[in-house]
Amino acid sequence: MTLTVGHVGADVDLHHALEDLKIGRYHAARDLLNRACWNWPLYTSRTQLLAAGDGAAGVIKTWLDEEPHNPHALVMWARALTRTAVVAHHADTRPELVSRAASLAQQACGTAIGQAPLSPVPWIDLLRLTQLPYDPALFDPYASQRPVPWALLSDPGMPHRGPWPLLHEINHRHLGSREGHHRMREYFLHRMSPGTAEDFSCWLVMGQVDNPELLLLPLYALMDVYRRRHGDGKGGAHQFWQAGRISGYALRAYDEWFDKIQPSEYAWVPLADLSHLAFTLVACGEEARARAVFEAMGPYTTAEPWRTVNASLGRSADWRNEFVRTRASVLRRRR
Repeated sequence: MTLTVGHVGADVDLHHALEDLKIGRYHAARDLLNRACWNWPLYTSRTQLLAAGDGAAGVIKTWLDEEPHNPHALVMWARALTRTAVVAHHADTRPELVSRAASLAQQACGTAIGQAPLSPVPWIDLLRLTQLPYDPALFDPYASQRPVPWALLSDPGMPHRGPWPLLHEINHRHLGSREGHHRMREYFLHRMSPGTAEDFSCWLVMGQVDNPELLLLPLYALMDVYRRRHGDGKGGAHQFWQAGRISGYALRAYDEWFDKIQPSEYAWVPLADLSHLAFTLVACGEEARARAVFEAMGPYTTAEPWRTVNASLGRSADWRNEFVRTRASVLRRRR
């Protein structure tokens, strides 16, 4: 079985749109978004992946120049500029260039909100921009109109300050937005610590969740904690995944999310979620459940979390070898 690495998975229509973007054409992307409109989980995921495609920003700018009032083009332009700003920041680009990129992205998000007021995506991009080293309230167009203190949530179980109003705007448009809550997790990760991101993720899933995809958040947060503790090969890596609470998060995500997905829908399931769930189930010794997840993934995977774990254990020069070995071992066993 040939291994394909990336986030797109088996979404054939998205593959086609991405290939069109590579050769300078935007029509397939525009048609794809027209069909996904109002299906916010699919629309959000596809806009994110399209904006991350090779050479996408230039093609999106051409699309916007030709259709300046098209709401999909405006949303995609905000996506592209936001990604540029965040990537520049994490690449340690000169502060003045990051500031300029952030300003352009913020302006594009504001324009997209004006033309697509019901879409959660521009608000997700504003929340993503709070990873940058500026006052998060600067990215809220309504900050001056909101109750003070802006950054506190009125829940004693979540004491951490953060861009809660932006998450509220996202939830108002798409309750339980997967990407919206991941961006909130990333805010705590990059502006505070992996432990704070874990606090947020675990607090979120303490009771009922608005979207079962959110049950995967603790698995991402725990991987960030693992990366900080063991990413450089420090000891204790194996023992990290043996904690009972970790298997509890993985089993709940499997039972309440994955096990309820119809096989016909696997192509539209976030591949990164399947990848994190498969790894955690294997690490916790739940190989029967892991096998079902690997089968749903087919010949596709994402680099993470396998690359991080492989590097921490030093088993192979190429994480793909370790992934293929693990998958083959699990699939050989009977349920």
